[in-house]
Amino acid sequence: MDKALIGTDGHPDPELLIEQLLDEYGESVKKLAYTYVKDWALAEDVTQEVFLSVYHHLPRFRGESSYKTWIYKIAINKSKDAIKTRFLRPNKLLKKLKAYTDVYDLSAEARAMDAIGDVRLSQAVMRLPVKYREVIILYYYEELKLEEIQQLTKINLSTVKTRLRRAKAMLRELYEEGVTHG
Repeated sequence: MDKALIGTDGHPDPELLIEQLLDEYGESVKKLAYTYVKDWALAEDVTQEVFLSVYHHLPRFRGESSYKTWIYKIAINKSKDAIKTRFLRPNKLLKKLKAYTDVYDLSAEARAMDAIGDVRLSQAVMRLPVKYREVIILYYYEELKLEEIQQLTKINLSTVKTRLRRAKAMLRELYEEGVTHG
């Protein structure tokens, strides 16, 4: 831990630590949240909730994992909570309209995903079911190890590997569809 973060009492200064964590992980958390909620404004709200939660629970952080793993776990849970909220579920017509316009118009969301990588690949990732999208994002975009993904998701390591393998196969199929049809 950075010595500049240590307060006069020998413990980390919460304000300084949260500021450092926000600087270090804020953008990644927002991108991770977006992969779940598929809305940048909502992803920003989730990110704020994540860091508020981190701030409030900082004294209880036991150091059994890295700050990154701990923060990502909170982000995943907050994102899933946001998805579950009834008023956030768009109706089928709205989904169809969004899918239609996304094909013809590169939105600000698509341009932001472009910063992560190829737009078509990003779109294919976003079309995966959550359980597969989650492992792809955590493994490739967030560069977490399989064991870290297991810790975050609380699923068996063999299940993580299976989901990653299936997700790659689904992505290959979606990506090839996009290349031949796009």
